[in-house]
Amino acid sequence: MVTRFEDLLRFGVAEHAAVTYKNATLTYGELRDRVARAAEGLRGLESGARVAIYAEKRLETVVAMFAVAAAGGVFVPINPLFKARQVEYVVEDCGAALLITTPERGRTLSGSVPTLLIGDAGLVGDAGLVGDTGLVGDAGLVRDAGPVGDSGTNRPGQAGATAAADPAASTTLTDPAAPTLTDPAASTPTDPDISGIAAILYTSGSTGPPKGVVLSHGNLLAGAESVAGYLGHTSDDVVLAALPLSFDAGLSQLTTSFLVGAQVVLVNYLLPRDVVRLCAKHGVTALTCVPPLWAQLATQRWPAEATRSLRYFANTGGRLPKTTLAWLRETFPQATPFLMYGLTEAFRSTYLEPAEIDRRPGSIGKAIPNAEVLVVRADGSACDPGEEGEIVHRGALVSLGYWNDPVRTAERFRPFPPGAEEIAVWSGDVAYRDEEGFIYFVGRTDDMIKTSGYRLSPTEVEEAAYATGLVTEAVAVGVPDEDLGEHVVLHVVLTAAAPDELRAALERDLPRYMVPRRIVVATALPRSGNGKFDRAEIRRRAT
Repeated sequence: MVTRFEDLLRFGVAEHAAVTYKNATLTYGELRDRVARAAEGLRGLESGARVAIYAEKRLETVVAMFAVAAAGGVFVPINPLFKARQVEYVVEDCGAALLITTPERGRTLSGSVPTLLIGDAGLVGDAGLVGDTGLVGDAGLVRDAGPVGDSGTNRPGQAGATAAADPAASTTLTDPAAPTLTDPAASTPTDPDISGIAAILYTSGSTGPPKGVVLSHGNLLAGAESVAGYLGHTSDDVVLAALPLSFDAGLSQLTTSFLVGAQVVLVNYLLPRDVVRLCAKHGVTALTCVPPLWAQLATQRWPAEATRSLRYFANTGGRLPKTTLAWLRETFPQATPFLMYGLTEAFRSTYLEPAEIDRRPGSIGKAIPNAEVLVVRADGSACDPGEEGEIVHRGALVSLGYWNDPVRTAERFRPFPPGAEEIAVWSGDVAYRDEEGFIYFVGRTDDMIKTSGYRLSPTEVEEAAYATGLVTEAVAVGVPDEDLGEHVVLHVVLTAAAPDELRAALERDLPRYMVPRRIVVATALPRSGNGKFDRAEIRRRAT
């Protein structure tokens, strides 16, 4: 039975390629061996101790994550784009007992916690887990981590405590010798494996410092089973991991691949052509990106050897502009498109069936398996079709809360229905559903622009800008205005067009209250560590 994160490595055939980085590949047998030896090197960790991992995507990073889990610890992957100040905040906030990093990155940090460096032999070396400090364990580098409840984030209705409206049955692979997944929805909070803490993912908020989202083993297993199921992952797939492993969708590329014994190719994205080159080199069959990355990939020439193997492409982390989607479908005519929506607090939430894309443009679809996703009023009652409300997610993927932050946990993780015992994620995202239950994302509550008495989604302005064909990137924000409440400022990266040409096109296509007061031209728009547009920073610059 599979009840823990590290058990995902048991599915792959020993001789089959598991993970590739540059010119090196580990088979599943080799990966399991490296993880087992690294976990032995971490034998001094106390149960629940947090281990921060600050490294680019590489074989050692993957080994470290699974080894920490196998040793009974909690892995905390830190975005490799973070600078020293952000890294040290995460390390301090989660109370890390140990930091695993590279020598180059380690030199930029203060060294406030015991640090294990990835040396020449690395975490996959014959010596097990090696570095300047030697093997961890007898050195006594850890302290009592304490349960998540000590930080005020433990709560009734943990992931795995209650079933979704229609939970998927347990999965058994076709190989009779393969392990089987325990249905996370059928487990109880007292199960020390499935409900125990596996990872903490730090996600930036619109205000305040990053929040640590606490994920159980059950969350990760339920998410892997659900997403791998609707994406149709098999052991024949080659998945290009282009997103950060500290991002829920990036981590999902590992879990959904290892669950079925597929191969993952790691890439530390530098230039769009790197993605094209690796798709050709490895015969990539599955590619998931965020909208800004898709926009950059749309500027590249894709030779036949880079496209012929692609089975599907998927979008997450924001609405994909219609023009970009059209380009993707033309460039990858044989590939199935998947448009997804997710919350780090609930891992994955919805996807749109590929057959519905033309019938329901702009929809984020319906709930994924093992989840129930609703659109509700402030009192928890269901919105009528066409009525805007808040997205609420319930079921086995709902995380355990925010680490060390009981106030924000109480704001976001609340009973549903109100007064019930089950805890759901109240997303703060505004949406509506149609008569058949398909959901349409409108915007985040804190992103909505209130101007001239209207409530405006920034995506309406952004879609209009993309539709002109004059921009490659566009983000609209609201700026305080004494007369209007707010006025619209549009930040763009132009093609060869002039700002006046873009303004004329928007005045032609949009109602007057939607037309931007200002158009700010840049060579590139700010991005968060996960590759999404950094709306908070763009809004700060606009004001």
